[in-house]
Amino acid sequence: MRLQLLSDLHLETESYDPEPALGAEALILAGDIDTRWDALALFKDWPVPVLMVAGNHEFDGRAVEEAWPALQARCEALGIQLLEQASTVLTGDDGRRIRFCGTVRWSDFDLFGASQRERAMRAAGYFQRVMNSRWRGAPFDAAAVREAGLQCRAWLEQVLSEPAQGRWDATCVITHFAPSLRSADPRFGKQPGTASFCCADDDLIPRADLWLHGHLHCRHDYTLDRAGQTPSRVVCQARGLARKGEAEGWDGLKLITV
Repeated sequence: MRLQLLSDLHLETESYDPEPALGAEALILAGDIDTRWDALALFKDWPVPVLMVAGNHEFDGRAVEEAWPALQARCEALGIQLLEQASTVLTGDDGRRIRFCGTVRWSDFDLFGASQRERAMRAAGYFQRVMNSRWRGAPFDAAAVREAGLQCRAWLEQVLSEPAQGRWDATCVITHFAPSLRSADPRFGKQPGTASFCCADDDLIPRADLWLHGHLHCRHDYTLDRAGQTPSRVVCQARGLARKGEAEGWDGLKLITV
C-alpha cells in the first residue's frame, strides 16, 4: 500500500496548501497539523482514506480530556479517522490488508533510562508550559504526560502482541512522538529535552512492518533488522517551520510503501 505522510504542518502559523500525492492509497496525518483545528477542513473530501493521530499541539490551551471528544467529532465531520489507542484495517489496491495502529504515544521520559528520568522531566517543564494544557483539573505537566505516555506504551505492547490470524497482512504503527533515539533531531542530539520528543520503543519497532511518526522537525527513514523477516522501517516526514528553514528539501508528495 502506498501512503502519503504529513505531519508538523503547523498551519496555525505556516502557509501550505496540501494536495493529494499521485498514486497514494491513504493519507496519514501524524499530528501537529493546526492548533486551532481549522485547517483540518483542508482534508475534507480527500480522494483516499485519511487517518490521523493527534500531536501535542492539537491540545494547546485545552483541557486534554475535553479536547479528545471534540477533536474526534471534528474529524468525523470531515471524514477523517482519528486513531487514539485504536486500530483499523485498510485493503490496498494489491489486495493486501494493512493494519494501522495509532496513538499520540506521549513521552514517558525513559529515553535515557530510569536514572535520567528526573532530568528529562525537568527539561520537559518548558514544553509543557508552552502547551498550557490541563488534565483532570490540574496542569498537564511532565508527571501527567508520563502517566499518559505509559498508558500509550501499554496499549502498544498489547496490540503489537496480537497474532494476525488471517486478519491482516502487515502492520503500520502511527505515533506523533518518535519511537527511538535514532529519530532525534541532529541539531540537538542527546540532551535531556530530547526525551520530550523520542521514546525508547526500540523493542516494539520489530513487531511492526512500518512505523510512521512526526514531532521532530526533520526527516528520517531507517530500518531495524528482525530475524527471518524484512527489516522494520521507521519514517518521519515532518515539514516543520519554514521560517526556521526546517521545510527546506521537504517533499509533501513523497510516497511510502508498506
